[in-house]
Amino acid sequence: MIRYLKRGRDVQARTADDTKVRATVEGIIRDIEQRGDEAVREYSRKFDNWDPQDFRLSQSQIEAAIRSLSPRELEDIRFAQAQIRNFAQIQRDSMRDVQVETRPGVFLGHRHIPVNAVGCYVPGGKYPMIASAHMSALTAKVAGVKRIVSTAPPFQGAPHPAIVAAMHLAGADEILVLGGVQAVVAMAVGTPSLKPVDMLVGPGNMFVAEAKRQLFGRVGIDLFAGPTETLVIADDSVDGELVAVDLLGQAEHGPTSPSVLLTDSEALARDTLAEIERQLKVLPTAAIAAQSWAEFGEVIVCDTREELLEKADELASEHVQIMTREPDYFLDNMTNYGALFIGPRTNVAFGDKVIGTNHTLPTNKAARYTGGLWVGKFLKTCTFQKVVTDEASAEIGEYCSRLCHMENFAGHGEQANIRVRRYGTRPEVPWYEPVPALDA
Repeated sequence: MIRYLKRGRDVQARTADDTKVRATVEGIIRDIEQRGDEAVREYSRKFDNWDPQDFRLSQSQIEAAIRSLSPRELEDIRFAQAQIRNFAQIQRDSMRDVQVETRPGVFLGHRHIPVNAVGCYVPGGKYPMIASAHMSALTAKVAGVKRIVSTAPPFQGAPHPAIVAAMHLAGADEILVLGGVQAVVAMAVGTPSLKPVDMLVGPGNMFVAEAKRQLFGRVGIDLFAGPTETLVIADDSVDGELVAVDLLGQAEHGPTSPSVLLTDSEALARDTLAEIERQLKVLPTAAIAAQSWAEFGEVIVCDTREELLEKADELASEHVQIMTREPDYFLDNMTNYGALFIGPRTNVAFGDKVIGTNHTLPTNKAARYTGGLWVGKFLKTCTFQKVVTDEASAEIGEYCSRLCHMENFAGHGEQANIRVRRYGTRPEVPWYEPVPALDA
């Protein structure tokens, strides 16, 4: 039996379409399309109180930002990027171009072709999300993207030096200090001072997410992202202190971020509830985490691991942390999740910041049909066909002709017929009629 010791607000209500946000974003897109840089500058002044001479950082400004960091800070950034680059390269190496001869004289294949230009949005107005620069720009670089534009809003009135350093070390070709909808729209539609990109990636607030939604189709996007979600699946092999730390560590992302405990131990569930109350009295980010936990935190108790699995797949959470005696049961059987964090020695923060996997992941149950950002998202898998013998062209042409006429496409059929006449042994095949089978 599945039962709740604590329920949160309905997540679907939280993610319901906000008509005010939608209308605001529609207006900004329309305005930037019409007025270009002038509109971008006005919105930057309005929303970020930021109006530099040039939103694009010069090489000397980038170098100054890097010099302002300590050697330890730079080494930590480089360490994180080395892990992320290594795993992204392993993923890229697993994707092979193919060409196979499927019938005599018929060759089919595909190539993985990088997107030409990508815009990477890095949140940084409230929290400087340094890791987002690694996850987007660096991964795009490993994929082979030729032009990477990376942007973040000003932090407390200035470019955040660690974000700038991370963007540069990740391989960004252009670094902007520009935030919000205006940044996303400028990269997507282009302005007189900024060439448009082909794809937008990176998390952001509800306005940034809505802008990506409205721009999708004009440009590609990584995924539709909502507030961060975490699910901890635990049994009594761990204690409430550890579980509470891992739940609140994600609840501090924002006041609408769900944190859920799923357990088969009611004792652990109650221990965790008590620990959360204790930790909220000392957590520096308790003002945000407490609101998130109060409104969206949940504690769910099940009787069996099969029930745990069923509920976990129903929730389809962005982050799923497994702390049970048999964690590989969930690795082998779960189907709906953004990323798994297996065992008490790992956690979501490792994945968010440094361990090597990508932290841009599906939310709002999108894990039912997509994974997160990875090197393959920046690659277009494009097929090709090559027919090299007369016999193969004529053979495929006969089948194609008849199939086209089943669909009443006479013009398509003639594309096949003319190959049958020219490359086969049947010059008598009539125009705009299906090629009769020889054994008919």
